[in-house]
Amino acid sequence: MQKTLDVLGQVCPFPLVEAKEIIEEISSGDELVIQFDCTQATESLPRWAAEAGHTVTNFEQIGEATWTITVQKK
Repeated sequence: MQKTLDVLGQVCPFPLVEAKEIIEEISSGDELVIQFDCTQATESLPRWAAEAGHTVTNFEQIGEATWTITVQKK
């Protein structure tokens, strides 16, 4: 299963806070797709995923200041 979290327009640390909450609601192996435009999250989201043991399966810039990251829950 894949769940999408759209946090466009939210300032840090809210994209990370919301991602942590949503990842708890999905099952192991499921993916969380996070769409965000907070530059600090380009570092904080991948770091959090790695530290928590999750796998980043996609991370790309989709606009001038917009990114998407897909995190697969461990």
